[in-house]
This record gives sequence, structure tokens and C-alpha cells, in this order.
Amino acid sequence: MDVIELLEYLQDVLDNSPKFIVPGRVVVNKNEVMDIVERIINLMPDEFKKAKWICEEKNRILGEAQQEAEILKKEKMNLLKKEIERHSVTKEAQERAETIIASAQKNAKDLRLGAIDYADFVLNDLQDQINKYGNEMLNAVHSEVEKSLNNLSKQMEDTNKTIRENIMELRNIK
Repeated sequence: MDVIELLEYLQDVLDNSPKFIVPGRVVVNKNEVMDIVERIINLMPDEFKKAKWICEEKNRILGEAQQEAEILKKEKMNLLKKEIERHSVTKEAQERAETIIASAQKNAKDLRLGAIDYADFVLNDLQDQINKYGNEMLNAVHSEVEKSLNNLSKQMEDTNKTIRENIMELRNIK
């Protein structure tokens, strides 16, 4: 079944459910409705799953970059301390440590920006596809609702015509 068929089935379940005391309310089988909703969710495009994966992947990459930067920072601080302890040229060690830290920060920033750009691209593409599929689904639902309303109107007109004919027939019998 596709999403449209499941939505039509859900509409049929709601239409055929027992009416409740309060106007406009019906009693439905929660399990049956939840099953239909779950099936609709499972038929949604994989882009939803991709978007979730991309967000998780972005967070993982950012976390790894931050950990790597921290590790590099700690390693460089240890090297710097050792140089100072050995009474080597402190200035040279300081410059090297700063260069390494700056490089690690630049690498982390580049990774973060790349992940953000990629996520932005994928999410924009996903948004476009969601809009496209959403509009298609809305148009299909609108068309089905319009058909149902037209059929209902026709049935009501036919019923009213039959009632009028019966009234006229009864009057003619007197």
C-alpha cells in the first residue's frame, strides 16, 4: 500500500466508526489507527532517515574534532613542559606549541565548517523534497476529499428527489 491508500483507509475507518454522543466525534480503535499511522511513517521517504543520520554524523564529527584538538593541545602542552624542564630554548618551544594549537584549531574549524556546509546542503535538499512530496500528497488528499463531497452531494440530491416524489405520490392518493 502507498501513503495515499493508507490515508484513504484511515478516512474509511473514521467514516465507519461508531458515532459518539457529542456531534462530530467518533469512537475509533486506537490500535488500528496507530497501526495505520505507523505504516504511513514507514512509507515516508528515506530522506527523513538520512537527515537524522546527517545530524548525528555532524555531531559525531564535531565531537571527534574537539577531542582531537584537546588531545593535540595536551600533547603540545606536555612537549612544551618537557622543553622547559630540559632548559631548552623556551621561546622556540612556545612558538611551536602555538603553531600546533593554531593548526589544530584551524583543522577543527575547517572540519566543523565542512560538516555544517554539508548538513546545510543535505537539509535544504531534504526540505525541497519534503515540500514536493507534501504538496503532491495534499493535492491527492484534496482531490479525494472533493470527490467524496461531490458523491455525498449527489446522493443527498437523489435522496431529496425521491422524498419529494414520495410526498407528491402520497398527496395524489388522497
